[in-house]
Amino acid sequence: MPEREDIRRRVLGGGEEPDPRFSLANERTFLAWTRTSLALLAGGIAVGALPSEFLPGTSRLPLSVALLALGLVTAVSAAARWLKVERALRHRRPLPLPGLLPAVSAGVALGALAAAVIFLVSGLGS
Repeated sequence: MPEREDIRRRVLGGGEEPDPRFSLANERTFLAWTRTSLALLAGGIAVGALPSEFLPGTSRLPLSVALLALGLVTAVSAAARWLKVERALRHRRPLPLPGLLPAVSAGVALGALAAAVIFLVSGLGS
């Protein structure tokens, strides 16, 4: 299939076929980040759908949008990371630094902090 090889060469930038174990590990990591992205998206939808007696509307919308945005960034970054790692493996270069990790960690920490503040301020804990 010459067409498939041409696409592979253009997308992956040539190089040698890496050990399948490394490519499969890269793919599993991509799928794990995809699951994380889906969880963030589901969380954003769930927060947006909460009735106002559980979470005030002024708090619900920003938190929902933040979770949805973080889910989108995670999905796009996961795909970009998969491609960078696959190219590095094919050209026997060092693996790129994980830029996605600090962003997702910071986003989740800020989301948790915002949820805790909203929970305490709205009196949902009592």
